[in-house]
Amino acid sequence: MVATSNLSNKSTACISELLHQGFHHANISDFDYWDYVVPEPNLNEVVFEERTYQSLVKMLENCLSKSKQTKLRCSKVLIPEKLTKRIAQDVLRLSSTEPCGLRGCIIHVNLEIGNVCKKLDKIIYDPGVVPTFELTLVFKQDCCSWPSFRDFFFTRACFTSGSKRTLILSPGFRLIKKKLYSLIGTVIEEC
Repeated sequence: MVATSNLSNKSTACISELLHQGFHHANISDFDYWDYVVPEPNLNEVVFEERTYQSLVKMLENCLSKSKQTKLRCSKVLIPEKLTKRIAQDVLRLSSTEPCGLRGCIIHVNLEIGNVCKKLDKIIYDPGVVPTFELTLVFKQDCCSWPSFRDFFFTRACFTSGSKRTLILSPGFRLIKKKLYSLIGTVIEEC
């Protein structure tokens, strides 16, 4: 079917087909195909995306909180403002092209300390869905910025030994996407 802007170019068969499919219009002579092609914004989708976004931010924060005591053995983790929100936006962007979206994602969370990458946790957004892709999130330790905070609160480096260690995360991060079921083999995308 070809869309045109004037009624004279539209066949009556096309109009009757649209009417049969549920496209009812009060005045057929004023009928314009494009009125029905451009969908109205679905507020339910917008609310759902916001909930998904907020849920993902909370999962990332919980992962860091849980890892603080178990894997990192530190008392505090200082996170730059809006870091988890920026990561959640990138995760949603990378998952938007996938068949199951975020539901088909496994996120491997790591921390890079010097040249060593330490595994912190694994986030599975929806355990009931077979994963179609994996994301590897790499947080980075920051010993160079925030000097006024570091000097004020700590007497040594930002990741000192002892029972009251504090880890400062860098505002930078790495996010690597690996498609699991690609016809052209393993596809890796890094942002």
